[in-house]
Amino acid sequence: MFLEKLKSLDNQFKEVEKKLGDASVVANQEEYRELTKLHSYLLPLSEKYKEYSKLLSDLKGAEELKNSDDDEIRAMAMAEYSDLEERKDRAEGEIKVLLIPPDPNESKDIIVEIRAGTGGDEAALFVGDLFRMYTRFAERHGWKYEIMDSNPTGLGGYKEVIFEVSGDRVWRYFKFERGAHRVQRVPETEASGRVHTSAVTVAVLPTAEEVDVEIKMDDLRIDTYRASGAGGQHVNKTDSAIRITHIPTGLVVACQDERSQIKNRAKAFKVLRAKLYEQKLMAQEKQLAGERKQQVGSGDRSEKIRTYNFPQNRITDHRIGYSVYNINEVMDGDLSELVTKLIEADTEEKLKTTSNN
Repeated sequence: MFLEKLKSLDNQFKEVEKKLGDASVVANQEEYRELTKLHSYLLPLSEKYKEYSKLLSDLKGAEELKNSDDDEIRAMAMAEYSDLEERKDRAEGEIKVLLIPPDPNESKDIIVEIRAGTGGDEAALFVGDLFRMYTRFAERHGWKYEIMDSNPTGLGGYKEVIFEVSGDRVWRYFKFERGAHRVQRVPETEASGRVHTSAVTVAVLPTAEEVDVEIKMDDLRIDTYRASGAGGQHVNKTDSAIRITHIPTGLVVACQDERSQIKNRAKAFKVLRAKLYEQKLMAQEKQLAGERKQQVGSGDRSEKIRTYNFPQNRITDHRIGYSVYNINEVMDGDLSELVTKLIEADTEEKLKTTSNN
């Protein structure tokens, strides 16, 4: 069964290689791009198929020699058979991981939105804390980030902040941050020392290219207005801020962080394209039976995924029931332990699904 599946994928790999050599396919950029992605997925599986087939052949030969009348040959065959069995088991484990379908967003940069939920000023302050945590996390990995839009409060927090992160495999490490983050701590303004509970929501959107999402100008209403900062102070005296409404979906994006209207317009279009791409992906996922079962959390913004308990120095990820007790280090961008555990849990879930197919 295992060998038949690999053989089928190896045949598919050969067909893909043949198509990639076809001039008409190369001329069709969208088809060529999709085939290139498929080729990248199938290439290691094709190589493993050859390795696995040879292992099975060698195992068969060693098994026959185990029945030899020659004691020396029989002893050598038994030792070789044991070694080959271990290599076979190891190869099967590696193949199972390779069989997991590639994430279509693996190579994409991301746009992160953090919004204050329940908790008023304290929630807005925690938006600022998470923004710092994520940007420090990005710096630790050598990724670049850029603020797309922000709505600061007078106390140093944000009602919302939107920023882009670009770099190698940023989606892989950020995608599990989607959902509601709850914080439990004593606010600086709390005289009685009572612990308050606040919440913020995080959305992580893969960036989209024009080939991913088509935006028709007739579907848009674009407004300009004067950008303003915290406390009503004007960032500048020109109508540089941009608000784009996508009429068919009702999506609204705004950008005012740049002094240039052109730059704000470009950023707003990038955010809008990412939001429309997210809607497209969510619709596709709903059509795929069992897709949600392969994920650690659904990515729904209302889903409570993590609690940050400052008095107990504890962060708990509710999706995998895992806690760490180094809250200051995590808030300073050291998310490696939590993210690694989430990736491992996600891989295990996908392996179960792959094994059942």
